[in-house]
Amino acid sequence: MTDLETKLLALVAPIIADLGFDLVRVQLTGRPGAQTLQIMAEDPATGQLTLGQCSKISRALDLPLEEADPIEGEYALEVSSPGIDRPLTRPQDWQNWASHEVRLKLAQPLETGIFAGKVQLKGTILGLDDGCARVDVPGNGEARLPLGRIGTAKLVLTDRLLAVSRPLDASGADETLPEDDDSPEFSTTISDKE
Repeated sequence: MTDLETKLLALVAPIIADLGFDLVRVQLTGRPGAQTLQIMAEDPATGQLTLGQCSKISRALDLPLEEADPIEGEYALEVSSPGIDRPLTRPQDWQNWASHEVRLKLAQPLETGIFAGKVQLKGTILGLDDGCARVDVPGNGEARLPLGRIGTAKLVLTDRLLAVSRPLDASGADETLPEDDDSPEFSTTISDKE
């Protein structure tokens, strides 16, 4: 996470929490002047967001982001649900999604053991233990990966994952909210896709 993303996280996290949602990820992509600020959140009751919930979060973030003006130039604000093949960004994700497949990329290669030099791994999540994600890597056994070393991790879309993830109604998910004429610094896009 960049310094700017850390600053954005500190700004949006309390707003998301006050609305009753859990923040999954804050990510800024693109080049200056053409960036997208992605806020990924979920309803703790469903693990997803409806289009109305995305809109509610977007509207709640509009003024605080405009007042703080943390991003130079224009940018798009995208509020989304994590989706079925969600990223794993929080410690509890490794417990909640135990027994499901994950694909991950380490921030740095491992130095020792059977996984020395590895940067990418795929396997079955075994859980979390003492700040380490435990992953069963086929043909190699268990990898214990400190959470701080994991750059990105995402669930693998499988029939089993689909069976336990009941998608909410996605009607209207590709709609774009009209830009607010009083906030020309960024536009708001609602999406249920990553």
